[in-house]
Amino acid sequence: MPFRYLEKRGEIFKDLPTPAYIIDEDALLANGEILKALREKTGCKILLAQKAFSNYAFYPLLSKYLDGTEASGLYEARLGKEEMGEHEVHVFCGAYREEEFDELLTYADHLVFNSPTQLTRFGARAKAQHKSIGLRINPEYSTQSAHAIYDPCAPGSRLGATFEVFSQMDEETFNLLDGLHFHTLCEQNSDDLVKTWQAFENRFSPYLHQLKWLNMGGGHHITRDDYDRETLERLITYIQETYDLQVYLEPGEAIALNAGYLITRVLDLVDNHDMKIAILDTSAACHMPDVIEMPYRPPLLQEASGYPYRLGSQTCLAGDIIGDYSFDHPLKIGEILVFGDMAIYTTCKNNTFNGMPLPAIYRLQGSDLSLWKNFTYEDFKSRL
Repeated sequence: MPFRYLEKRGEIFKDLPTPAYIIDEDALLANGEILKALREKTGCKILLAQKAFSNYAFYPLLSKYLDGTEASGLYEARLGKEEMGEHEVHVFCGAYREEEFDELLTYADHLVFNSPTQLTRFGARAKAQHKSIGLRINPEYSTQSAHAIYDPCAPGSRLGATFEVFSQMDEETFNLLDGLHFHTLCEQNSDDLVKTWQAFENRFSPYLHQLKWLNMGGGHHITRDDYDRETLERLITYIQETYDLQVYLEPGEAIALNAGYLITRVLDLVDNHDMKIAILDTSAACHMPDVIEMPYRPPLLQEASGYPYRLGSQTCLAGDIIGDYSFDHPLKIGEILVFGDMAIYTTCKNNTFNGMPLPAIYRLQGSDLSLWKNFTYEDFKSRL
C-alpha cells in the first residue's frame, strides 16, 4: 500500500516545484512501530542499512526504533556515527582499504570481513581497538530467481566465504571472530530466510556455540502487509535460545518501505503510431535508477483504467522509460503525477546524467510540508 499514509494529502503537492522527493514521517513511524515490536518480542537487534535509506534528517526519529546503523564503507560509517552515534555502527565492506582503515576504526563498533584474507590482514588491529569482529558467509543456497543481479549466492559470487574456504581457516584466525554474517535476500518473506538458515545451520552449527552473534543481513520485507512476522519471530527465538547468540537484522527497505513519493509534472505529450507518450520532468535513469537496474515498475497514485500512456523522461537516453500506465482521463501538459515507494534507493543512488537537476527533498509531517534540501547547478558541477 504505497499511498496508504498519503490519504487526501496529495493536494498539498499541487504548487510544489518538480521534480521533488517527499519523505513521509507517518509511514516511517508506522514501519518503526512494527520493527520495535519485533525487537521487544524476540530480543533481536535491528540496524538501518544505509545503502537503501540514508536521509540522516530522519535518523533522530528512527533511532528510538533501532539499535544502530549498518554501513558499506567509510563514508556511511561516519554518517551513522555522526547522526545516530549513540547507537551501534556496523560495517561490512567487500574489501577494506589500508589508507582508510584507521579512520574507519574511529567510527565502527562491529566490522565484518568478506574473506579470511582480509580478516587475517586487518582483524587483529580491529580487535586491539576492542571492535567486534565478524566474517561474511556465503551459504551457497539461492532463494532468488527474478533478480539475479542481487543474488549473493549466485555461482561465482564475490560476496562471502563458502564453507570450503571457511573450514580451511586456521585456529588463530577463527579465534578473532565474535560472529558470522550472511545476507542473501532481496525483498523477500521469512520463508526464504528459514530455508537459508537451514542450509547455513547444516554446515556451520558446530561453530556457532563458540561465537557471540549472528547477523542475518537485509532483504527482509518485515513491514510489508503480507510478511509473515510470526515465522521470523520463531526463527530468531530458536537461534538465540539454541546457540546463545545475539541475532542482528539489517533491513534497509523495510525501514522506509512506502515512506516516500516522487512528484513530477507532464512536460509534453507525443504520439508514436498507436502509442501515446508523456514526457515528464523526472527520470528513471537519474532519479529512480532501480527502475532500470532491477528492473521494476513503480506504483503511481493516479493509475486507473481507460487512457494508456508510456511515461518517459526528458533525457536523451532512449531507454529512459518509467513504464506503461493507464489513467481515467487524457493527460494534460502541466499535470502532476505522484510515484510511490520513493524513499528507498533513490536519494542515495540518484545522479545528474544529462545535467538533470537532482530533485529537492521535502519532509511531510502530517499535513505540513517543509523543504529539507534543495539542489542547484553547483551540485551538478561540483561532481565533475
